[in-house]
Amino acid sequence: MRWPGVRGLSPRRRLLVAGVALAVVAAGVVAAVSVGGSSGVPRAGSPPQDTPGPVLLVPGYGGGRDSLEQLAGRIHRETGRDTEVLTLAGDGTGDLLQQVDVLTHAVERAYAGGAPSVDVIGYSAGGVVARLWVAREGGEHQARRVITLGAPMHGTTLATAGGVLAPGACPTACRQLTPGSALLRQLPPIPPGLPWLSVWTRLDQTVTPPESARLDGAVNVALQQVCPADTAAHGDLPTDPAVTGLVLTAIGTAPLSAPASCADLSS
Repeated sequence: MRWPGVRGLSPRRRLLVAGVALAVVAAGVVAAVSVGGSSGVPRAGSPPQDTPGPVLLVPGYGGGRDSLEQLAGRIHRETGRDTEVLTLAGDGTGDLLQQVDVLTHAVERAYAGGAPSVDVIGYSAGGVVARLWVAREGGEHQARRVITLGAPMHGTTLATAGGVLAPGACPTACRQLTPGSALLRQLPPIPPGLPWLSVWTRLDQTVTPPESARLDGAVNVALQQVCPADTAAHGDLPTDPAVTGLVLTAIGTAPLSAPASCADLSS
């Protein structure tokens, strides 16, 4: 059967044919984006350890950025790498899954700009955000390394107390950080092969118990285990000299390992 040419069609049928053609083109574009991604974000494999890229720093509960800006500045001066301290949605006390979206978009921007990899540093609840991102967004294919500082991976009893004593003052992220919360129970183990350093201070009175930061599969370092005289509390972690030394070593290219002594952390 020979189909009539477009010229032989009525104006109404020409519009119909044109509409179908546009729909086919649009579907092809959507399929291409779905398969290949619009920003070059890898969906398989692992970034090479010898090609460090930008460093993305995720703030904790409340979204404060000042201390992480100091750490980011130090990283940039010491390594020359681009750094970005993320600005969390709202004030950082809302749904942690919304904070995951912020990190996801930052990673997409980095890869769209030609980054070979990204390193992610999560402070306090920002460490939980990093873990959620890895679990939900395939972060093990995008992050070269992940470092978490004082992260309540298993929750904090401080959130429990807040929810009991002042329920109205315990917003979504506070409830999500309660030990045994539905969000924390859903977290899978970290993927094997993803280099991950978890650091905490035994003097932490915000993440309680401090060992909530311990994460199976990570290189776990209690600060006073290495530097017994260090008096850093939770809020001091991003700017503590020994922690900064740990971070600078961890974002290098040598395999992750716990330092043998405090002298190895001169920063």
